[in-house]
Amino acid sequence: MKFVDEATIRVEAGDGGNGCSSFRREKYIPNGGPDGGDGGNGGSVYIVGNEGLNTLADYRFNRMQRGERGQNGMSRDKTGRKGEHKFIPVPIGTLAYDDETDELIGEIVRDGEELLVARGGYHGLGNVRFKSSTNRAPRRITNGTVGESRFLRMELKVLADVGLLGMPNAGKSSLIRAISAATPRVADYPFTTLYPNLGVVRVDASRSFVVADIPGVIEGAAEGAGLGIQFLKHLSRNRVLLHILDAAPLDGVADPVDEFRKIEHELEKFSADLAAIPRWLVLNKLDLLPEEERDSVCADIVEQLSWKGPLFKISALKRDGTEPLVYAIMDSLEEADES
Repeated sequence: MKFVDEATIRVEAGDGGNGCSSFRREKYIPNGGPDGGDGGNGGSVYIVGNEGLNTLADYRFNRMQRGERGQNGMSRDKTGRKGEHKFIPVPIGTLAYDDETDELIGEIVRDGEELLVARGGYHGLGNVRFKSSTNRAPRRITNGTVGESRFLRMELKVLADVGLLGMPNAGKSSLIRAISAATPRVADYPFTTLYPNLGVVRVDASRSFVVADIPGVIEGAAEGAGLGIQFLKHLSRNRVLLHILDAAPLDGVADPVDEFRKIEHELEKFSADLAAIPRWLVLNKLDLLPEEERDSVCADIVEQLSWKGPLFKISALKRDGTEPLVYAIMDSLEEADES
């Protein structure tokens, strides 16, 4: 399955315009001399940060981006018009690679930041440039150079404070709906979420953080299974990971403890840095358990995991327990900023 927040497109900068070979021809001015102008430079291709975007999905279908060719030079020593640059809007956090060499070209980290990914061709010279005391009527010109072109691979690393980690259908999308204004699709089948959804969680007028609903992981993700490595890359910038566990799986077969360990193993295989990000355990879907069994089921999961970190028990669908979770996250982020 292709993860939409990694896109490969073709970028082609414009060629430079050719120089002009021309001679002045006016009444009463015989042998007027050369007057061919230079061509214009070709337009380059840039990617530009746009804080209003959070996905590269548009480039699944719009795979060719071109800068404009420079205009050829003209007579009367007129220079050709420069080609228009092509600006490609991308989300903040986008990495740009040459797909053939795997060379990192650069990264977009601010709104409005521009990154050159294909340079336009240089303009050609008109024959007036080659006039000299020994060559009064040069016919020599140069053509514009060819603009750069490449297959450009763009990868989006979501810039969010909190990432939601868990198996498909653990309730991540329901949680982001419950605590923010984001409205990701929610359904009872795996991989409902195909690209990250960002939500701003506003605690009060001056306190907020950004949470990312990331596509679910499966066993073998570090080797590319399912949404694979593309999924794991998008967790690398989160400051806190909420590990969402379905405490009441409907099929009766899935074991929350086993699912937790599978994901933990994938994190460790993919990156030691990723595994070291602070992780909180969130036991979800408690509304599906009889009230008298909730505490014992949760206690059993925690005991089997030997979990010592922060623990929250919630029902994202009913929004039970989500408010204490939100305030605890906000306090933790603020403490980290102050230290």
